[in-house]
Amino acid sequence: MAETRHDVTDAELAVLEVLWNRGDATIRAIADVLYPGGGVSHYATVQKLLERLEGKRCVGRTRGPGAHVFAATLDRDALIEGRLRDVAERFCDGALAPLLTHFVRGRRLSRQDRIALRSLVEGLDHGAEDGDAEGHR
Repeated sequence: MAETRHDVTDAELAVLEVLWNRGDATIRAIADVLYPGGGVSHYATVQKLLERLEGKRCVGRTRGPGAHVFAATLDRDALIEGRLRDVAERFCDGALAPLLTHFVRGRRLSRQDRIALRSLVEGLDHGAEDGDAEGHR
């Protein structure tokens, strides 16, 4: 079974969401978003989550004379890609097509989603053709 590079818990993900949506922030600012009106225990919870995320190299901190400021070092797309690859490894022997097919068929796609998917596939097809052409030179 493949190991997820950045395996984060739901609570850690909530902290990352704050950083992705709002940008760099102090512990207090993050705690205020996650626990409006929260007290010391909520601040300590966010501090512990940030320490764990820092250990996983998902966030970094700027140490200054005042409060430490935290920033996400892992972007949302990288986390999504890692999780999807992990699911593909676990359930589809690493193949992405069955996973994507199941996901697309399992929900009604909007017209915009269908257009975006067609564009993506066409772009992949063109990239493969360009790669094939270059490979035969």
